[in-house]
Amino acid sequence: MNDLVHQHTDLGAPELDWLHLLVSEWQLLSDLSFADLVLWVPTKDGSRYVSIAQMRPNTGPTSHQNDMVGHLVPRGRRPLLDAALDEGRIVREGDPEWREEVPVRVESIPVRKDGRVLGVIARNTNLLTVRTPSRLELTYLQSASDLAQMIAAGSFPFPGQQSDVETSPRVGDGLIRLDAGGLVQYASPNALSAYHRLGLSADLVGLHLGEATSELAPAQGPVDEALVKLASGWAPRGAEVEANDCVVQLRAIPLKPKGTRIGSLVLLRDVTELRRRERELLTKDATIREIHHRVKNNLQTVAALLRLQARRMDSEQGRGALNEAVRRVGSIAIVHETLSQNLDERVEFDAIADRVLSMVAEIAPGKVTGRRTGRFGILEADVATPLSMVLTEILQNALEHGFGPGEQGTVTVAATRTNLPARSSNGQEPRRQGRLRVTVVDDGRGLPEGFDPHSAGNLGLQIVRTLVEGELGGEFTMRPADGGGTRVVLDIPVAAEKR
Repeated sequence: MNDLVHQHTDLGAPELDWLHLLVSEWQLLSDLSFADLVLWVPTKDGSRYVSIAQMRPNTGPTSHQNDMVGHLVPRGRRPLLDAALDEGRIVREGDPEWREEVPVRVESIPVRKDGRVLGVIARNTNLLTVRTPSRLELTYLQSASDLAQMIAAGSFPFPGQQSDVETSPRVGDGLIRLDAGGLVQYASPNALSAYHRLGLSADLVGLHLGEATSELAPAQGPVDEALVKLASGWAPRGAEVEANDCVVQLRAIPLKPKGTRIGSLVLLRDVTELRRRERELLTKDATIREIHHRVKNNLQTVAALLRLQARRMDSEQGRGALNEAVRRVGSIAIVHETLSQNLDERVEFDAIADRVLSMVAEIAPGKVTGRRTGRFGILEADVATPLSMVLTEILQNALEHGFGPGEQGTVTVAATRTNLPARSSNGQEPRRQGRLRVTVVDDGRGLPEGFDPHSAGNLGLQIVRTLVEGELGGEFTMRPADGGGTRVVLDIPVAAEKR
């Protein structure tokens, strides 16, 4: 829509915003009209119209089998568009058109903002299934007529009150028409059923909807008064009413076809099941976070016990092995602590890397400075946990074996995150479409002559190889650094970051 407007018209940002607001709301007009809607805007030179948006009804058959967006028609070919644009009024004159052996009634509704007609909505009704309308259909059509007049006058949609297309009630969910005093003139069967589930035992017609809704809802005081006004349709607002183990979502739309409020529409939807599932998800999220919190506490307890055992050991080698185990357990505990604070199974790994670097630096025999450059970004839990252990082992190996007592140096952890184009033979995107490259460089003693990290028997390097190549599906290299020291590079697949 933006591209079409910028390419073919001279409309500015305020006008485009108004058209976006209209398009976000016009499913309501389409459903009430039982008609297709196509938004036509004149081109820069005024010689043609370009269609920038289209909507099909959920309440009736379509009159446009093909997509109309992007079509260009010269001025004069559709006289109803010309009349609505030039005269600024709703145009209904003319005989039905025949499209693929289907009779279609065409109407044109000017779209006005601040006194200027920006474009025209072509309302096309499929007449093939026309029959004697019911009370519901007559109410729909009258409401659609009122909304069309408001669009032509520039009073609909309501600025600052854009509804959520995905969650807002639709016409078929339930509709109530009120008069100017807030009394119910008509309630659709779905609307009446929703109020019965809230606890209403009588018919809705003739009741003051605001007062009836207030009596059903348990709220009192200012909230109660606000609910009365909302359900009476005085302002374009939305709310939810919960009573009798039922939740109903309301949306009020004042009707002012000639500038004066003549009544209002109230759309409503029973969202009881939806809210129940949301509560279950919240409970599930809270349970998962609590599990991570308890796992973290248990790991910290294990680390404390190992640390206590290390203090009681006479063997220096045994004490060192227990201290290594403490750090390995601690790196996993850091990940679970972070997961316990999130709503999903993903973590910002930069903070974890900094904590691991700080934790391991405490064992350095010399005065070694650790620092991080670049960013790891957000990682999934199944990547973050093994990666934290790998980073712990690499840093621990660098500090213990790269520097002696009293020696000074630096260990740098550099992270680079890249996204890759999706590649899939079955048309589905792969789960991971990015790479994380982690480089750990120290300026210590360097590797011994003839050292091969892939065949070394060191337990820490065995853990690194197993986790990187086996669990993370990545690559691990270890070689002398330029200018002395050691350079370790990890290259692992990760989920592509959202931009």
